[in-house]
Amino acid sequence: MADERSKPGQDENLKPGADGKPKPRVKADDEITGKAYDTRLMLRLARYLKPYRTQATISVVAVMLRAATDAAGPYLVKVALDRYLTREAHLGTGWLSQHLSNDPRVGVGQLAGIYLGILLLAYFFEFTQTYLMQWTGQKVMFDLRREIFRHMQQMHVAFFDTNAVGRLVTRLTSDVDAVNDMFTSGVLAMIDDVFALAIMVVVMLVMNWRLALLTFAVLPLIVVATNMFRHSVRASYRRVRTAIARINSFTQEHVSGMSVVQLFNREERAYRDFETVNRQHMIAFKDTIFAYALYYPAVEILSSVAIAMILWRGGVGVIGGTITIGIIGAFIQYAQRFFRPIQDLSEKFNILQAAMTACERIFKLLDTPSRIVSPLNSRAGNESNRIEFRHVWFTYQELSEDQRAAVERGCEAELAARTDIEWILKDVSFVVEPGETVAIVGHTGAGKTTLTSLMMRFYDVTRGAILIDGVDVREHDLTELRRHFAVVLQDPFLFSGTIAENIRMGAEEISDERMRQAARDVNVLDFVESLPKKFDEPVIERGNSLSTGQKQLVNFARALAFDPRILILDEATSSVDTDTELKIRMALEKMIAGRTSVLIAHRLSTVQRADTILVMHKGQLREQGNHQELLGQRGIYYKLYQLQYKDQELPAVSAGATALAR
Repeated sequence: MADERSKPGQDENLKPGADGKPKPRVKADDEITGKAYDTRLMLRLARYLKPYRTQATISVVAVMLRAATDAAGPYLVKVALDRYLTREAHLGTGWLSQHLSNDPRVGVGQLAGIYLGILLLAYFFEFTQTYLMQWTGQKVMFDLRREIFRHMQQMHVAFFDTNAVGRLVTRLTSDVDAVNDMFTSGVLAMIDDVFALAIMVVVMLVMNWRLALLTFAVLPLIVVATNMFRHSVRASYRRVRTAIARINSFTQEHVSGMSVVQLFNREERAYRDFETVNRQHMIAFKDTIFAYALYYPAVEILSSVAIAMILWRGGVGVIGGTITIGIIGAFIQYAQRFFRPIQDLSEKFNILQAAMTACERIFKLLDTPSRIVSPLNSRAGNESNRIEFRHVWFTYQELSEDQRAAVERGCEAELAARTDIEWILKDVSFVVEPGETVAIVGHTGAGKTTLTSLMMRFYDVTRGAILIDGVDVREHDLTELRRHFAVVLQDPFLFSGTIAENIRMGAEEISDERMRQAARDVNVLDFVESLPKKFDEPVIERGNSLSTGQKQLVNFARALAFDPRILILDEATSSVDTDTELKIRMALEKMIAGRTSVLIAHRLSTVQRADTILVMHKGQLREQGNHQELLGQRGIYYKLYQLQYKDQELPAVSAGATALAR
């Protein structure tokens, strides 16, 4: 079967597993890389913001107004000093001074009232922009997550074969959170900082352009320090994110496999391995802390230098009568506030860059088309439940254009001779007549499960055709096609919820009585009735509160409750105990009555009474017939039978316990 060599036309990041399916390798695309701003991505994000543009606009206006209130405080201090608190009070001129009282006590009170009013306005603007933008961010997250999940539901099964579940979950969680941070803490905060800086620059230049230029003299040094800090923190955050991903992966794997860890006494080894991964995270985070510890004091020192120069040059101006005390007081406050937004901008830059990278990954997922969709003009079959395979060839491998062209024009002999294509099925043809029970046997990797996956069009055949009810599955509506089937797999899967919810699977047409009858028919009703809450008994994740046999019986009840026309049992009894297997086999006669059934099994005892047995070997249908006919051929089936039973014939048991399709 499949080996691990790279094949032409196959994604270089994937390699085939033992079943021929491509298995995903770990990629590093969760790291923070890429441009800090991408116009294309921002325009696309704007589509999600469009329904809430009113709230977003109000938030932006509120941010600008709040930034303006920040610049008003130092100016009021200047007016108070120059008009009321210095000997040169007559120098306090201007629009505001003309509307203030000449009485110092009254005038200072008026300024205090104005200052209080500005603070209240700042509070109102801050509340407005925070509430509306957080509300908008949550709405955008809701819409984005809903679209991602809907898109993943519509993707073909092969997509999940080649994309790790953890990465897809990250798209819904961390990446969407990063986009929310950009809306709520990134873009608006940057607008706030830029607008505040612009207002302070204008006010300072108008107030005294010489002192303003002296204050700005330290800006080149701050820009250099900020740029160095940004690059250092970006690299550190990238290492922190990678280390966190490794910690999560390591912890999930070892907690899930704790029984194996303890069984083989690997606790100490696992502890040392975890310590190594954890140390990488600690070192990366220490580097981030070191960068912050250097940068913020550096900005404080430079801002203090600017204040010292203001005091020096302003003091000389006061002595010379060209500058007032109020201007110096205002400039000191402006200098203290001027450099804070610059510090914030460096932090917001990292948020913006992380969001752009998250958007790139999200839109890459949303732009990935599903290769299997319903046709525009679907056809309905004759509802005969007849299954036909016509010269089916199939590979999980992604074929190049040259390979696909060769497949289209190649004959069977030529296709079989190609070594650059890993065929899972090779020229398979058979018919399952309505109401017939067909069993499929063969070694692991022979293509048994692939046959059933192709019936339900989880994958499309590479060459040939599969007909259900006389119509090619590619011409069926997908929803209607899959309503034909009910499948019970080897590994029973239950969702969080209740037993009733796991049987109904959201199908409102399944009544309580129908559900109870399905449970009764598969011999699980007594167990359910013994539970404290019966069908409303809670089921934890993956049904871990139930035994494997109990979970499998619930899966059988689910399949029967949907009353399928075609029933597929894929090694459904291989993971249960003998008692549960007897219960299942006793229920099979009721389950397959009037239905076309396909049984996949390694245990030949399960398939001996099937109408037809298909023997798969290395992707080919090698033998076909009933149990006795295949034994008489003394071929592959005979060898499998000999391996399992030697010279022993299956012991006779009660008819109810051995009832299979006839």
